[in-house]
Amino acid sequence: MKSYCKYLILLLLALTFSCNEKPSKPAGAVSKSDMKSSMETANRYLLNEEEEDIENYVRRHGLEMTKTGTGLRYQILKQGTEQQIQKGQRVALDYELHSIAGDLIYSSENEGPKVFVVGEGGVESGLDEAMTYLHKGDVAKLIIPYHLAYGLHGDDNRIPEYATLVYTIKITEIQ
Repeated sequence: MKSYCKYLILLLLALTFSCNEKPSKPAGAVSKSDMKSSMETANRYLLNEEEEDIENYVRRHGLEMTKTGTGLRYQILKQGTEQQIQKGQRVALDYELHSIAGDLIYSSENEGPKVFVVGEGGVESGLDEAMTYLHKGDVAKLIIPYHLAYGLHGDDNRIPEYATLVYTIKITEIQ
């Protein structure tokens, strides 16, 4: 038993003194600049894939959409006759929300109208942005890229990660 204790003490001493050395870089370790470059390449690939999916959707459905600087696309299908929506106003809208593949995700028929204050968050940033282009009574189609929607994680319910969203909306109320 005494020899076992001696070996244990020697092992602990050896480990203690060996910890004073600077750790060497593990074999196959990736530098920060290599990691950054790889992430940029992966993000460019994802954005290009999403852009291609959106363009195919627009073409298949014969849409003539306006693209904003953020990547949001919108088309007014029916013009309203009322005032333009401003930041700070409370809006209510009837909607259907589909994936770009066409699957119904949410709708006001099942969930009730979507009500929010423009510019205060609480909704997808792409939907919030779209309100600034619309008027009461407008019926519009929106395509919201994932970076303006629920991003990398989805909504932890029905919207999956990296989901491009397609809204058909009607602005029913502005306050």
